[in-house]
Amino acid sequence: MTLVREFRETDVEDWRRLWDGYNDFYETAVPDEVTEYTLRRLLDPKSALIGRIAEKDGRVAGFSISVLHDSTWTLSQTCYLEDLFVDPTLRGAGVGRALIQDLIDLGRMRGWSQLYWLTRANNERARRLYDSFVEADAFVRYRLTL
Repeated sequence: MTLVREFRETDVEDWRRLWDGYNDFYETAVPDEVTEYTLRRLLDPKSALIGRIAEKDGRVAGFSISVLHDSTWTLSQTCYLEDLFVDPTLRGAGVGRALIQDLIDLGRMRGWSQLYWLTRANNERARRLYDSFVEADAFVRYRLTL
C-alpha cells in the first residue's frame, strides 16, 4: 500500500536522496542555495509550494512538488505539478499513480479549478502513466531564461 501525505521536517534526508535522483534523471544540477530555498518553502505552511511524500511499506518512495497559483481563466486556483519523482527501485508499484491521485483528490477537496503538468516528450514510461489520467494537450512550451 502507498500512503501519500504532507512533506515534513523528518523527510528532508530522504527527500534530498530522491531530489538528487530527480536531477540526475533530468541531467541537471540545481544549485545548493536553490535546493535549500525550496526546502524552506516546502516546510513553510504559508508558501505556495505544496510538498507531498509517498511512502511504500513505511519507506519514503517518492515526492511531488506543486505550485498553487491564480489564473486569468478561472475563479479558483490552479495547481501546477512541477516535480514528481519515484525511487527507481519502486517504479511500477503504483507510487507515481498515488502521488497524482493524491493531488486530484486534494484539488477536488480544496476547490482548485485544474491540475496540470509537463514532461519530456521522450519520457515514455511516465507518459504512459499520465495518459491514463488525461490525454496530453496540443500546447507547445516556450521558456526564456532571464
